[in-house]
Amino acid sequence: MTSRNPPLAIVVKGWPRLSETFIAQELVALEDSGHEFDIWSLRYPTDKKRHPLHDRINARVRYLPEYLYEDPERVWRARAAAQALPGYAEAYRIWRADLVRDLTHNRIRRFGQACVLAAELPECTQGLYAHFMHTPSSVARYAAIMRGLPWSFAAHAKDIWTSDEWEKREKLSADTHGAVFGATCTAFGAEHLREMADDPTRIDLVYHGLDLTRFPAPPKRPMRDTGSPFHMMSVGRLVEKKGFDRLIAAFAQLPADMDWHWTHIGGGDLKDTLQVQAKEAGVADRITWRGACDQPEVIEAMRAADLFVLPSRIAKDGDRDGLPNVLMEAASQMLPILSTPVSAIPEFIDSGTHGLLVEDDPAKLTAAIRDLASNPARAQAYATAAYDRLVGEFGMAPGIARLSSRLTMLMQGD
Repeated sequence: MTSRNPPLAIVVKGWPRLSETFIAQELVALEDSGHEFDIWSLRYPTDKKRHPLHDRINARVRYLPEYLYEDPERVWRARAAAQALPGYAEAYRIWRADLVRDLTHNRIRRFGQACVLAAELPECTQGLYAHFMHTPSSVARYAAIMRGLPWSFAAHAKDIWTSDEWEKREKLSADTHGAVFGATCTAFGAEHLREMADDPTRIDLVYHGLDLTRFPAPPKRPMRDTGSPFHMMSVGRLVEKKGFDRLIAAFAQLPADMDWHWTHIGGGDLKDTLQVQAKEAGVADRITWRGACDQPEVIEAMRAADLFVLPSRIAKDGDRDGLPNVLMEAASQMLPILSTPVSAIPEFIDSGTHGLLVEDDPAKLTAAIRDLASNPARAQAYATAAYDRLVGEFGMAPGIARLSSRLTMLMQGD
């Protein structure tokens, strides 16, 4: 069990979250490696379900005020305590400089949450580690400066590509109380951050990998009868960067005599819009929208499907995927994969070897779906190759060992 006053504080945006299994998987592995920590969450959970993985974590979860006005007594009490800390004046100076460049309610909320975090951290806290380089890292950074503690972060996708350059540079600079180290889950992201850091060696590439002990062995897939329905599935939030609007447009171009069905798992703001699009395209009766599901439900759906489709793209605001864990989860069940060559996806999928990667163009997606549906032997060969690559190159152990070492050195002041 985690001690009541662990030496490490881990800051996350929300806990628990169904869409962030990679964080839960990492925290379980860190506990198994002997690390003790509290989880400090900026937001309360909104998902109605949780993964079994979340129940394996022993860490105490502590929630910061999600909105400062909802708990004014706690906020003002923490502010008074924070003002007595040796680093408060410097943290306030840095925050004021940030506020000039980002005059938003969110920036004000970050500082208030940081005051609560700094005031309520146990005295024995030796370091902070934040998941995501944007809001959670800002809160961790301000609090760390107040308390005179080292801090670090893990960067993923949106937090890298939609954050302002000035803020990324300052979080990466030792001269502005930047992070002692940063971990990121793709070579694509690592290269970008190393170019911005004054010391590139402080940026580590740590693939999430997959803990295959949590997954059943892949099913023995009989050769699909090309005359039977072709079952496709996707897992991902219904947001612009996932590209599901273009996938629906691709479905509308499939031959009328092709028997197919698509199942989508996940929530998101574009659900109503996409359902209207599917209805107008005449394919709504071939689609099942399952909403948010826990991981056993996701794996069950993968084992029953013929193709996993993730048509990722770069959103208008620059947001994009990193290396989505769902691709590795699909590979764990030897489910053939169709995706796009966006960001770090080619780091796992070599098109024509481990799956197919095509541009997020409806016509090209349609052609790829028809190709894979009509060539089940080739599709299964891709799936076998992806599974072998997952097992051989994308296990969790090397990344967790590196991250564990970094966190140990962080808390020891090395």
